[in-house]
Amino acid sequence: MKYFAHPTAVIDEGCTIGDDTKIWHFSHLMPSCTLGQHCNIGQNVVISPKVVLGNNVKVQNNVSIYTGVICEDDVFLGPSMVFTNVMNPRSAVIRRERYTKTVVRKGASIGANATIVCGNDIGAYAFVGAGAVVTKEIPAYALVVGNPSKQIGWVSEYGHRLTFDQNNMAECQESHQKYTLENNVVSRIE
Repeated sequence: MKYFAHPTAVIDEGCTIGDDTKIWHFSHLMPSCTLGQHCNIGQNVVISPKVVLGNNVKVQNNVSIYTGVICEDDVFLGPSMVFTNVMNPRSAVIRRERYTKTVVRKGASIGANATIVCGNDIGAYAFVGAGAVVTKEIPAYALVVGNPSKQIGWVSEYGHRLTFDQNNMAECQESHQKYTLENNVVSRIE
Protein backbone atom coordinates (compact mmCIF):
# COMPACT_ATOMS: atom_id res chain seq x y z
CA MET A 1 0.00 0.00 0.00
CA LYS A 2 1.63 3.22 -1.18
CA TYR A 3 -1.04 5.53 0.23
CA PHE A 4 -2.05 6.39 3.80
CA ALA A 5 -5.54 5.69 5.17
CA HIS A 6 -6.53 6.49 8.75
CA PRO A 7 -7.87 3.38 10.54
CA THR A 8 -11.38 4.91 10.64
CA ALA A 9 -11.50 5.43 6.85
CA VAL A 10 -13.67 3.02 4.86
CA ILE A 11 -12.27 2.04 1.47
CA ASP A 12 -14.57 -0.23 -0.52
CA GLU A 13 -13.25 -2.90 -2.82
CA GLY A 14 -12.46 -1.76 -6.35
CA CYS A 15 -11.12 1.71 -5.57
CA THR A 16 -7.99 2.92 -7.36
CA ILE A 17 -5.78 5.10 -5.16
CA GLY A 18 -2.58 6.77 -6.34
CA ASP A 19 0.74 6.80 -4.53
CA ASP A 20 1.27 9.23 -1.65
CA THR A 21 -2.44 9.98 -1.30
CA LYS A 22 -3.72 10.54 2.26
CA ILE A 23 -7.23 9.61 3.42
CA TRP A 24 -8.21 10.93 6.85
CA HIS A 25 -10.69 10.16 9.68
CA PHE A 26 -14.16 8.78 8.90
CA SER A 27 -13.92 9.21 5.13
CA HIS A 28 -15.61 6.72 2.80
CA LEU A 29 -14.38 5.79 -0.67
CA MET A 30 -17.04 3.83 -2.55
CA PRO A 31 -16.46 1.15 -5.23
CA SER A 32 -14.90 2.10 -8.56
CA CYS A 33 -13.78 5.60 -7.57
CA THR A 34 -10.35 6.71 -8.78
CA LEU A 35 -7.95 8.98 -6.91
CA GLY A 36 -4.69 10.16 -8.43
CA GLN A 37 -1.31 10.58 -6.79
CA HIS A 38 -0.60 13.03 -3.94
CA CYS A 39 -4.29 13.68 -3.14
CA ASN A 40 -5.39 14.69 0.34
CA ILE A 41 -8.86 13.57 1.42
CA GLY A 42 -9.93 15.36 4.61
CA GLN A 43 -12.08 14.14 7.48
CA ASN A 44 -15.66 12.94 6.88
CA VAL A 45 -15.47 12.96 3.07
CA VAL A 46 -17.64 10.72 0.87
CA ILE A 47 -16.44 9.83 -2.62
CA SER A 48 -19.16 8.01 -4.58
CA PRO A 49 -18.76 5.28 -7.19
CA LYS A 50 -17.08 6.23 -10.49
CA VAL A 51 -15.88 9.63 -9.25
CA VAL A 52 -12.48 10.54 -10.71
CA LEU A 53 -9.98 12.78 -8.93
CA GLY A 54 -6.75 13.68 -10.73
CA ASN A 55 -3.34 14.14 -9.15
CA ASN A 56 -2.78 16.54 -6.24
CA VAL A 57 -6.47 17.14 -5.55
CA LYS A 58 -7.13 18.59 -2.08
CA VAL A 59 -10.52 17.77 -0.55
CA GLN A 60 -11.23 19.52 2.74
CA ASN A 61 -13.44 18.18 5.57
CA ASN A 62 -17.13 17.30 5.13
CA VAL A 63 -17.22 17.23 1.32
CA SER A 64 -19.46 14.85 -0.62
CA ILE A 65 -18.37 14.09 -4.17
CA TYR A 66 -21.15 12.30 -6.02
CA THR A 67 -21.16 10.02 -9.05
CA GLY A 68 -20.75 12.10 -12.20
CA VAL A 69 -18.02 14.39 -10.83
CA ILE A 70 -14.58 14.49 -12.43
CA CYS A 71 -11.87 16.71 -10.95
CA GLU A 72 -8.73 17.21 -12.99
CA ASP A 73 -5.26 17.72 -11.47
CA ASP A 74 -4.57 20.34 -8.77
CA VAL A 75 -8.22 21.02 -7.88
CA PHE A 76 -9.06 22.41 -4.41
CA LEU A 77 -12.45 21.58 -2.84
CA GLY A 78 -13.07 23.72 0.25
CA PRO A 79 -14.66 22.61 3.53
CA SER A 80 -18.31 21.52 3.32
CA MET A 81 -18.71 22.43 -0.35
CA VAL A 82 -21.14 20.19 -2.21
CA PHE A 83 -21.85 18.85 -5.68
CA THR A 84 -25.27 17.73 -6.87
CA ASN A 85 -25.78 15.06 -9.54
CA VAL A 86 -29.53 15.15 -10.28
CA MET A 87 -31.31 18.30 -11.54
CA ASN A 88 -34.73 17.42 -10.16
CA PRO A 89 -34.33 14.97 -7.26
CA ARG A 90 -37.35 13.19 -5.81
CA SER A 91 -37.17 10.55 -3.12
CA ALA A 92 -39.69 8.29 -4.85
CA VAL A 93 -38.13 8.59 -8.34
CA ILE A 94 -34.97 6.57 -9.00
CA ARG A 95 -32.57 8.35 -11.39
CA ARG A 96 -29.32 6.47 -10.78
CA GLU A 97 -28.80 5.88 -14.48
CA ARG A 98 -29.28 9.57 -15.27
CA TYR A 99 -26.66 11.27 -13.09
CA THR A 100 -25.43 14.49 -14.66
CA LYS A 101 -21.69 14.90 -15.26
CA THR A 102 -19.77 17.85 -13.82
CA VAL A 103 -16.10 18.49 -14.66
CA VAL A 104 -13.82 20.67 -12.55
CA ARG A 105 -10.87 21.60 -14.74
CA LYS A 106 -7.19 21.73 -13.77
CA GLY A 107 -6.23 24.10 -10.96
CA ALA A 108 -9.74 25.31 -10.11
CA SER A 109 -10.62 26.18 -6.49
CA ILE A 110 -14.07 25.91 -4.93
CA GLY A 111 -14.53 27.72 -1.62
CA ALA A 112 -16.09 26.57 1.64
CA ASN A 113 -19.84 25.86 1.60
CA ALA A 114 -20.18 26.47 -2.14
CA THR A 115 -22.76 24.45 -4.07
CA ILE A 116 -22.14 23.27 -7.63
CA VAL A 117 -25.40 22.43 -9.38
CA CYS A 118 -24.73 19.44 -11.64
CA GLY A 119 -23.90 19.88 -15.30
CA ASN A 120 -22.10 23.19 -14.78
CA ASP A 121 -18.43 22.67 -15.50
CA ILE A 122 -15.81 24.78 -13.74
CA GLY A 123 -13.05 26.11 -16.03
CA ALA A 124 -9.33 25.73 -15.48
CA TYR A 125 -7.97 27.88 -12.63
CA ALA A 126 -11.41 29.38 -11.94
CA PHE A 127 -12.11 30.48 -8.37
CA VAL A 128 -15.54 29.92 -6.82
CA GLY A 129 -15.93 32.03 -3.68
CA ALA A 130 -17.11 30.67 -0.34
CA GLY A 131 -20.86 30.08 -0.20
CA ALA A 132 -21.43 30.62 -3.93
CA VAL A 133 -24.16 28.67 -5.71
CA VAL A 134 -22.99 27.79 -9.23
CA THR A 135 -25.91 27.49 -11.66
CA LYS A 136 -24.08 27.94 -14.98
CA GLU A 137 -20.74 27.12 -16.62
CA ILE A 138 -17.74 28.99 -15.19
CA PRO A 139 -15.04 30.05 -17.68
CA ALA A 140 -11.34 29.42 -17.14
CA TYR A 141 -9.70 31.94 -14.75
CA ALA A 142 -13.10 33.42 -13.74
CA LEU A 143 -13.76 34.64 -10.19
CA VAL A 144 -17.39 34.05 -9.14
CA VAL A 145 -19.25 34.78 -5.90
CA GLY A 146 -22.82 34.92 -4.59
CA ASN A 147 -26.16 33.13 -4.95
CA PRO A 148 -26.59 32.58 -7.79
CA SER A 149 -22.91 32.98 -8.59
CA LYS A 150 -21.89 36.00 -10.62
CA GLN A 151 -18.54 36.65 -12.22
CA ILE A 152 -16.80 39.64 -10.62
CA GLY A 153 -13.37 39.34 -12.19
CA TRP A 154 -10.49 37.13 -13.23
CA VAL A 155 -7.74 35.35 -11.28
CA SER A 156 -4.26 34.08 -12.03
CA GLU A 157 -3.09 30.49 -11.72
CA TYR A 158 -1.87 31.50 -8.24
CA GLY A 159 -5.36 32.70 -7.25
CA HIS A 160 -4.72 36.46 -7.29
CA ARG A 161 -7.12 38.92 -8.92
CA LEU A 162 -6.01 40.15 -12.30
CA THR A 163 -6.35 43.79 -13.31
CA PHE A 164 -6.19 44.22 -17.07
CA ASP A 165 -4.74 47.41 -18.53
CA GLN A 166 -5.87 49.29 -21.65
CA ASN A 167 -4.00 46.72 -23.77
CA ASN A 168 -5.90 43.85 -22.08
CA MET A 169 -2.73 42.66 -20.33
CA ALA A 170 -2.33 41.71 -16.67
CA GLU A 171 0.41 40.32 -14.42
CA CYS A 172 0.05 38.08 -11.36
CA GLN A 173 1.41 39.86 -8.29
CA GLU A 174 3.02 36.66 -6.95
CA SER A 175 4.23 34.63 -9.93
CA HIS A 176 4.66 37.55 -12.35
CA GLN A 177 3.06 35.40 -15.05
CA LYS A 178 1.41 37.51 -17.71
CA TYR A 179 -2.16 37.14 -19.00
CA THR A 180 -4.19 38.50 -21.88
CA LEU A 181 -7.94 39.06 -22.16
CA GLU A 182 -9.48 38.72 -25.62
CA ASN A 183 -13.18 38.28 -26.41
CA ASN A 184 -13.88 37.58 -22.72
CA VAL A 185 -11.34 34.73 -22.66
CA VAL A 186 -8.25 34.87 -20.43
CA SER A 187 -5.04 33.17 -21.56
CA ARG A 188 -1.67 32.93 -19.86
CA ILE A 189 1.22 34.11 -21.98
CA GLU A 190 4.04 31.59 -21.77
